[in-house]
Amino acid sequence: MISSLRGRVLHLDDESVVVDVGGVGYAVAVTPQLSREFHAGDEIVLHTHLVVREDAFSLYGFESRDELVVFTQLLSVSGVGPKSALGVLATLTVDQVADAVGSEDDAPFRRVSGIGPKTAKLIVVQLAGKLRPSGRATTASAGTAATAVNGQVVAALVGLGWSERVALDAVAATSADAPAGSTVPALLKLALAHLGPARTDLPHG
Repeated sequence: MISSLRGRVLHLDDESVVVDVGGVGYAVAVTPQLSREFHAGDEIVLHTHLVVREDAFSLYGFESRDELVVFTQLLSVSGVGPKSALGVLATLTVDQVADAVGSEDDAPFRRVSGIGPKTAKLIVVQLAGKLRPSGRATTASAGTAATAVNGQVVAALVGLGWSERVALDAVAATSADAPAGSTVPALLKLALAHLGPARTDLPHG
């Protein structure tokens, strides 16, 4: 298996680049975007995947390891060959592929030349849970979880007798400095410390 190449660009076109490695020229299929970044004589490193067939050995190259991982995952989908998988990465970024799969949205894949509706749906179904979502999606999920924790702490403080406004201010003041992923009990303890001694001026029934 040829998993990477380091060498000098001999020549290139929109679909491939020939890399001289120790006097041997390797033809590597790449996306048009990546090909446009190279010039003859450049020293480059490509992460590669070797496709072996009865009539040919073909190399497909990528600038990043993440792209190579997504490419190999796409090849595991029924009906997706190396050219179609490369077409996906010529149309979508790694994050866009992961986000589309994570949200079960096959529309981005249907825009790729050579990918029909059935295959687009199979990509979403068969890659579910196999691709890491983008940092944006992860941040959004973390933000949603933090909001839920803050809401529960505010409700607990109100239940203990503080007004909603005072509770909101206390949680806002403490959550900014609290460790990421703080639990409700941990954040409640910080908020109570911020508020000081328990209130004794609550009206009695």
